[in-house]
Amino acid sequence: MKELILRIWRTLRKPAVHYSLGALTLGGFVAGVIFWGGFNTVLAVTNTEQFCISCHSMRDTVYPELQKTVHWKNRSGVRATCPDCHVPHNWTDKIARKIQASKEVYAAVFGIIDTPAKFDANRLRLAQNEWERFSANSSKECKHCHLYQNMDFDKMRPASRAQMMHAASTNQSCIDCHKGVAHSLPKQMANDNSFQGKLVTASESTDYDGGNEIYSIQYVNLYLDNDLKQPAGSLDPATGVKIIDESKDSVQIAISGWRKMKGYGRIIYADFGLNIPSASLSKEVAQSNTHIVTGEQKDDELTGLTWQKVEVDLWVKKADFVNDVDVIWRQAKESYNTNCSLCHTQPEEAHFDANTWPGMFDGMMGFVNFDRNTKTLVLKYLQYHSSDFVAH
Repeated sequence: MKELILRIWRTLRKPAVHYSLGALTLGGFVAGVIFWGGFNTVLAVTNTEQFCISCHSMRDTVYPELQKTVHWKNRSGVRATCPDCHVPHNWTDKIARKIQASKEVYAAVFGIIDTPAKFDANRLRLAQNEWERFSANSSKECKHCHLYQNMDFDKMRPASRAQMMHAASTNQSCIDCHKGVAHSLPKQMANDNSFQGKLVTASESTDYDGGNEIYSIQYVNLYLDNDLKQPAGSLDPATGVKIIDESKDSVQIAISGWRKMKGYGRIIYADFGLNIPSASLSKEVAQSNTHIVTGEQKDDELTGLTWQKVEVDLWVKKADFVNDVDVIWRQAKESYNTNCSLCHTQPEEAHFDANTWPGMFDGMMGFVNFDRNTKTLVLKYLQYHSSDFVAH
């Protein structure tokens, strides 16, 4: 043992060309410490929010969006900064991400996203890159703060509780459902204009002959007279009505359904016990004996409310209707599959009943760019293809 120690010592003292091996080893160690310290200092600087927003393409676009969200300001005072979400926390993944970020330097230098307009044009591609990364690592950065095992499901709303408990059971990636929680969603995620445009085109060939059934493609104003001067309420999208009479630019329609006897009974629903709105009447029309024909009454055992069968004859403009409801359903199905699948594997239409779908659907609306008409059309598609109708 003593001989081994002496041999090592003689080796270290043995001179190289100009310096001993021991001196070179010590010098290399010191140089390594300095290099490592400098490297980590630079790494730490690039992991700050100040560094991220030093590029105006970030400072003028996604940074103001973050400041409007709960991740920026909330009752607990805990703030998530850019690196908290977009830089991996473990060392090897962090270095790989830094190397990958060289593309972003290229984009900044050559002005690929140096204006808000250019950024928005590339937003979907940029967002998808991050979504893919989050999906691949099961949203590891999110779960540094949001742990399934620490969640109190009893304090969640019923719809949220059902979704989160299912997600926890499979350790689902957060980004599957929570796109758009810190930044605006890409405009390309929604096909509102295309959706509405196709329906409007289809409505231009609608046959308004008496006795035909027609279906609204958007919210339509209702009137008491054929001159369309006396407002009476509005007809919901995807509502089927029967034509009774017509004039030059308007048609008289019969709206049939059920209403709840509680309150003024202004909302007409598609069927008994189903929360599928068909029309919203003005207070005066809803309480009128002249325009509304009432029928049987039934009690809903589930809610204890009394429902009444009704029919009301009103006038609408000859526009924004189609003869075939399947024209609406095809577009709504396409929009549902396209937009909702960007966040997660969407539930089958018949997975919920007609009265459960509104709550589930509202939970999705924070993550798509649907306008009011599109939202109602897609929701009605889901309700009319829910378990209540599939079972019939």
